[in-house]
Amino acid sequence: MHGPPLPQVRSFRERLGALKNLGPFLSMVWRTSPSLTAASLVLRLCRALLPVATLYVGKLIIDEVVLLVQLSNKPGTLQGWLDSGLATGLGLLLLIEFALAVLSDVLGRVVSLIDSLLSERVSNASSIRLMQHAATLDLEDFEDAEFQDRLERARRQTSGRMSLLGQLLGQAQDIVTVVSFAAGLIIYAPWLIVLLLLALVPAFLGEAHFNAQSYSLDYARTPQRRELDYVRQTAASAETAKEVKIFGLHGFLIDRYTQLATAFYAANRRLARRRAGWGGLFAAIGTAGYYCAYAFIAWRTLAGVFSIGDLTFLAGSFRRLRNLLEGLLSSFSTTAGQALYLDDLFTFFEVEPEILSPQHARSFPRPIRAGFVFEGVGFRYPGAERWAVRDLSFSLRAGEVVALVGENGAGKTTLVKLLTRLYDPDEGRILLDGHDLREYDLEALRGSMGVIFQDFVRYNLSAADNIAVGRIDARHDRARIERAASRSQADEVIARLPGGYEQMIGKRFKNGVELSGGEWQKIAIARAYMREAAVLILDEPTAALDARSEYEVFKRFKELSDNKTAILISHRFSSVRMADRILVLADGQVEAAGTHEELVSQQGRYAELFELQAAGYR
Repeated sequence: MHGPPLPQVRSFRERLGALKNLGPFLSMVWRTSPSLTAASLVLRLCRALLPVATLYVGKLIIDEVVLLVQLSNKPGTLQGWLDSGLATGLGLLLLIEFALAVLSDVLGRVVSLIDSLLSERVSNASSIRLMQHAATLDLEDFEDAEFQDRLERARRQTSGRMSLLGQLLGQAQDIVTVVSFAAGLIIYAPWLIVLLLLALVPAFLGEAHFNAQSYSLDYARTPQRRELDYVRQTAASAETAKEVKIFGLHGFLIDRYTQLATAFYAANRRLARRRAGWGGLFAAIGTAGYYCAYAFIAWRTLAGVFSIGDLTFLAGSFRRLRNLLEGLLSSFSTTAGQALYLDDLFTFFEVEPEILSPQHARSFPRPIRAGFVFEGVGFRYPGAERWAVRDLSFSLRAGEVVALVGENGAGKTTLVKLLTRLYDPDEGRILLDGHDLREYDLEALRGSMGVIFQDFVRYNLSAADNIAVGRIDARHDRARIERAASRSQADEVIARLPGGYEQMIGKRFKNGVELSGGEWQKIAIARAYMREAAVLILDEPTAALDARSEYEVFKRFKELSDNKTAILISHRFSSVRMADRILVLADGQVEAAGTHEELVSQQGRYAELFELQAAGYR
């Protein structure tokens, strides 16, 4: 087991270039909620001016106290001070500082509330945008491992980068505070600003370097992180629990997880140690700069140039400036690092689908008149050397029920994917009523096809919703749902459920009821009938049914396919023989076509497979 690859550190130019992502990010924040964004900015501006105002009032208080202490005829009691009116100015200054402290606390809490609401809304909005964009992409993208890594990184950024929002707003607030403190320092001792910057630049460069290393490490190990999540899910999930227990896989999975996690920990530890060591050195340089400035201010106070209040104000300003600038430089570096992560999100949004509706697309024909024609169709999966189908030519006439037969890998499912434009042919073309399938509106084309694959999804939803996904915009049409269930014989399954159509099925959530494989398949087949589509396709969705049940399902399928174009794929010849025509696929081509009786009489591959299966029942 190899650990994650060593990080490739991004260049300074790349890190700086990643800041371009901040514009689109802030634009996305503003579009999500202009009112919350504006409120946060205004309140932060007010709060940014409070620290220097509070510190300056503190200077005035100290100077006032020193002045009063030096009075030769000062009162000896508190009542005397009150009666003399000498402490009126001091009392007013104390009241002002108290009000500023309360205002700062209140503004801080309100800003935190607004930021938390805004962050959640931005996270939700970006997650929705990611799902919407993912829905437009091609099946080819989702079957690519590199795309899966990109999608995983983008998915993490929808929530993982929300801290960046608070950081950017906090930086804007700190910049205003820094300017106000710097203005005070410049009036008294301008060169202290230069000393401050020289002390902090090393820390900034160090943070920038280690943030870039951290991103590079995270980027490089995305595949291993996906494997880590997969192993964790496999080791402890309802879907895999039976096999994990039966095969005793828990030890193997735990060892695999431990190896991956240990490699991640070792890489993180190396980076954390270097970061801590260099960070300590840079912090010491900053502290030395502060105390040099502090010594200078103290000496100038002893020389009578500064008052005690000035000493307090300048020392406090320098200390606050040092902390603020150190934080700003560090956060700027962190911001550049997080902007690199935003690359993962925004580059995902730049991925464009290749399978699209053309301009001025044709409407799907209702009804289909001539049917489908495959003309020399060839297709090869991305990255594959072998053609899935090649020189594939046949017709699928309107209103005809055609069965596809062939050994595994013959191209049956690929044919269905091409027919539904989940993929487009690399060679040849597919015609519908004499026009290339690519000329039709994509949404209308797919919306007119009811397809159930062998690896159909088992949704942890109510029984009604599990059927309604076949035509989700009609999920409130109970009569249509019940009609679809009756056609697939799923109504018998639902009648046995405690909650009927409202029963949650699947064991992921509380009160869910698990179904058998055959029961799930009847629910899935109901989705095809729910669609009430012009073309019905069943791609081996009945593998978990016994021979009698599958026969009944396909017999019903044949009866309900009147005036519909239909395709069924099955390995059971007792079922496919009821089709109007059977196509035998081999090596991605149509090897033979005809009725069951015609194909058996030809003594070819179909007859051979039929005899092998029949012998198993004798």
